[in-house]
Amino acid sequence: MFDRFSAYQPQLLSLLRIVTGLLFVCHGTAKVLGFPAMDGLPPPGLSLAGLSGPIELVLGTLFLLGLFTRPVAFLAAGFCAVGYWAVHGVQGPIPFLNGGETIVLYCFVFLYFVAAGPGPWSVDAAIRKRV
Repeated sequence: MFDRFSAYQPQLLSLLRIVTGLLFVCHGTAKVLGFPAMDGLPPPGLSLAGLSGPIELVLGTLFLLGLFTRPVAFLAAGFCAVGYWAVHGVQGPIPFLNGGETIVLYCFVFLYFVAAGPGPWSVDAAIRKRV
């Protein structure tokens, strides 16, 4: 019954990339611009949260657009892994208990895109078509 959905795999890959990128951008805008407002978020600056905001904003935007998707996904996966162990892992190794389940999920979604690529709805795919 579900086999017929396989035909939509490339488009769903693009949709997963777009939604992931948009959500990652929201983390960056919350830290850099204060929007959307997040309770308990430390002010920007030379703190880990202050430095992570611009990184999330830039990598998230590139990933959302599907521009340089594989290298951006690789950097974002590494960023998330480091962020997990620096912020959440010090509170214990279990993501559900230390509040790190979101960043772990981001890490592995980004890692998947390193292998899978951006999908057809991306700047990378448009550039490939023109060449």
